[in-house]
Amino acid sequence: MATVDLEPGKREDAVQVLSRAFFDDPLVEYITPDPDKRRANLPWFFGIATKYGEKYGGTAHTTPDSVQGAALWLPPGETITSTLRLIRLGLLATPFRFGISSTMRFLTVLSKLEHLHKRDVPPEHWYLWILGVEPERQGQGIGGNLIAPVLERADKEHLPCYLETMKERNVTFYQKNGFEVVVDDTFKDGPRYWTMRREPIG
Repeated sequence: MATVDLEPGKREDAVQVLSRAFFDDPLVEYITPDPDKRRANLPWFFGIATKYGEKYGGTAHTTPDSVQGAALWLPPGETITSTLRLIRLGLLATPFRFGISSTMRFLTVLSKLEHLHKRDVPPEHWYLWILGVEPERQGQGIGGNLIAPVLERADKEHLPCYLETMKERNVTFYQKNGFEVVVDDTFKDGPRYWTMRREPIG
């Protein structure tokens, strides 16, 4: 299956797909245990995320025709998300939408992952920030197709790739695409997580 760049006109479709894909993500459930709040606010969050990628040099791919999934990458030199930039795009409303306790859990997790990210991969790399596929279409090869263009580009540029995941089944998927586990750990009182790195091939 071919992939295409995510155009602004399909951003909202991608936001809805990502919201459904991450609804049962262990980290999302940990940060926001209330399913009604997740359902109401995940589209808002992914809307900010996709706008961030568009504004700050990110690369996004989706499926042709109808949106069945989306892969959002941050490019070399822009891989550590800027809190100030996110606030400018609307993230300051997080406490009002998700609540104070959820916001504090989010900030704690973000700080930990950012520390590992900076420690375990050189500044020049590609960061798979978000990958999500429509739940009923998962396991059909869509995710692999969505990340293939940037993996190929990273190989040509001789750059590593980096990501985090909170679902154990995703680890095998990413390993099939050349990633290796760097950190396998658990957040305090929270879910297990993996950070993964892929060295360029060729």
